Amino acid sequence: MKKKIYIAGAGGMLGEAFYRIFKDDYEVKCTDKDVNEKWLSFLDFRNFDAYKRDVEAFKPDYLFHLGAYTDLEYCELNLDDTYLTNTTSVENAVFIANNLNIPVLYISTAGIFDGAKDFYDDWDEPNPLGHYARSKYMGERYVRENATRYIICRAGWMMGGGPEKDKKFINKLIKQLANGNRNLNVVNDKDGTPTFTVDFAKNVKLLLEREYWGLYNMVCNGETSRYEVAEELVKILGLDNEVTVSEVSSSYFKDTYFAPRPPSERLINKKLELRNMNIMRDWKIALREYVNDYYADYLKEKNIYPVKEYITL
Repeated sequence: MKKKIYIAGAGGMLGEAFYRIFKDDYEVKCTDKDVNEKWLSFLDFRNFDAYKRDVEAFKPDYLFHLGAYTDLEYCELNLDDTYLTNTTSVENAVFIANNLNIPVLYISTAGIFDGAKDFYDDWDEPNPLGHYARSKYMGERYVRENATRYIICRAGWMMGGGPEKDKKFINKLIKQLANGNRNLNVVNDKDGTPTFTVDFAKNVKLLLEREYWGLYNMVCNGETSRYEVAEELVKILGLDNEVTVSEVSSSYFKDTYFAPRPPSERLINKKLELRNMNIMRDWKIALREYVNDYYADYLKEKNIYPVKEYITL
């Protein structure tokens, strides 16, 4: 019999990847307060009683707690909603998992660091700058301090889900280019590490099946910057002769993106490397695959055709 996984907060870009990667080898139940797929059912995991009742009825072998508010500006303006969703709901998950004596998966973020260092490994001490980062770090700490068995994975700049589910940097750039913009203004003072949701889900699956519990940095290989990611994306789309990527400082966007952000969110997958469990690919390879797998139809409608064989490492 297949083991069972309850995946809470599965309606976004990460949930799509986890469903894709786990559905064949496990019996999965995916829930979210936004039921936007036929494989989703309704649950608001902020409601402890409903969360507990639904998980216990499914009798899972694992509980994956994925959902969170990730819009930093929203989090700065809506503190109660942020901490209810990103922190106290995690306490709900830990209680439920411990009560059932099953492991819990929690997704943390590179954003919990302050950017004072150029790179962060798994043992560096977080120092969150804004309420999004603080709410996620408090969730991480609660899992570490209270869960009986857990996997915590810190993701970087997430990319995944495609045109409908990706609310992040890559999708915003692609939408601008698809709408005819040929001059991208991109910050030159933010460093980090992209994280492809599909690779991320595959690496979680490997840890789960080996029962390597604990905390892991889990990002694509290769350090980079927002500016370099934008340049690479333009090349992949075959638009490098048409598009100008202009460097600006973060202050250029200060009215839109006013939440504090660290200058560096670069993570190193040190523990995965030491355990010989790092199957995360280089970010350029992952970015090319993401664009070709998730955006082909959308871009075709816009008369943009990604260069499938293009790669520079």
